[in-house]
Amino acid sequence: MTDTQELDSTGKLTRRKAVAVGAGAVAAVGLGTGAAGALTLGRKPGPATGAEVCYKLTSETTEGPYYIDADKIRRDITEDREGIPLLLDLKVIDTETCRPVRNAAVDIWHCDAVGVYSGYEAQSNGGGGGPAPTGEPPTGTPTGTPTGVPTGPPPGGGHQEPTDDTRYLRGTWRTDKHGHVVFRTVFPGWYRGRCVHIHTKVHVDGEWTDAGYEGGRTCHTGQFFFDEESVLASAELEPYASNPAERTTLTEDMIYDQSGTTGGLLRLRYRKDGIGKGVRGSITVGVDPETTHDG
Repeated sequence: MTDTQELDSTGKLTRRKAVAVGAGAVAAVGLGTGAAGALTLGRKPGPATGAEVCYKLTSETTEGPYYIDADKIRRDITEDREGIPLLLDLKVIDTETCRPVRNAAVDIWHCDAVGVYSGYEAQSNGGGGGPAPTGEPPTGTPTGTPTGVPTGPPPGGGHQEPTDDTRYLRGTWRTDKHGHVVFRTVFPGWYRGRCVHIHTKVHVDGEWTDAGYEGGRTCHTGQFFFDEESVLASAELEPYASNPAERTTLTEDMIYDQSGTTGGLLRLRYRKDGIGKGVRGSITVGVDPETTHDG
């Protein structure tokens, strides 16, 4: 059964401006986890063994320039993108009550293995700052008054209008009664100026209808990050090895706040002797559903 059929069987899992899942969506594949065996997309958390652990608020970050509020309602966002299989396992928790946030709409989006975002292929390699400077660095103190209108991406990653109709590596899904949601995708690549990351938004207080996810607000805009060991391992494999962009490390990144899990650092599981077989990334996202953080 495809995700689309699952959606139709409930009649509820649609979202504003939602695009139907294409017939060419990649079929789910198991991710090797050593002794744990294959991971499945439909895994449900077991019964609670005690009181919920309270979590710190997960860091808010910039939305970035490449968000599109019309992503497909789907858990498998891979489409035709090549790369290391990644199962992204998220749990959304209200940090005030320590309870799961149910029925939230969770968006994720990220670049492919060579740094390209769907919807913005004309920007190439993520649009991460343009080519490296050449020649001798300028000396002395600038004089005069700047004139003209600034060009290029707005400072801080202001939103850019899409350049094409591609939508790979983008998707939205609904949290269950445990605040849990799982996406299947590929390990992201990188582009100049940023470390490897995945964008996310959490929307609450809206209504799931046949017409889409209506109303509500965005209570969290953030990013998920990958440790250097995993990124270096991925860079040994194709198509990552063909990515020509200069890579920014986790400690050099201008967005990641270096606070570990609170800052969005994923817990990763994969075979140390074979990351190409698949990676599972997980994190608990602490949010305040009463606030608005639209990035």
